[in-house]
Amino acid sequence: MTYTKTLGIEIVVSNWYREDLSNEANSNYFYNYEIIITNRLSVPVQLLTREWHVVHLLHGTSTISGEGVVGEKPVLLPGEEFKYVSGCELINSMGMMYGKFFFKNLDLEEIIYAEIPTFNLVYPDLLN
Repeated sequence: MTYTKTLGIEIVVSNWYREDLSNEANSNYFYNYEIIITNRLSVPVQLLTREWHVVHLLHGTSTISGEGVVGEKPVLLPGEEFKYVSGCELINSMGMMYGKFFFKNLDLEEIIYAEIPTFNLVYPDLLN
C-alpha cells in the first residue's frame, strides 16, 4: 500500500497481480489496483481528469489521460472518500505506475491536482 497527501487530498493505492488474466508465455502481465481518494479539505471537490504514467521495465513509459475514473466524476464533500478498482496490463514482468488526479474546488471554481503515489507492479515469482 502506498500513500500521498497533496493539498488536502489523500490518495491510498493497493495493488495485486492477476494470474487468472495474465499469460506469461505471451508476455501479458495483468494487475489490479484499488484507489481510495479522501477529501481532507474544508470545501467540496470534483474529480475531473486523471493522468497516469505506466513504466514498462524495458519498453519505456506510456502516458494515459482522460476524464474521470471508471466512468465517473465523483464529487467529494469534506471528509468523504471515493474508492474504485481498475487494472493495468504490462508487457514485462515488472513496472510501476504514478500520476495525478485533477479536481475542481467547487467553492473557488479553481483546478487543483493531487499526486498519485508511485506503486510497483511485480510478477510474484520474481519476489522469491
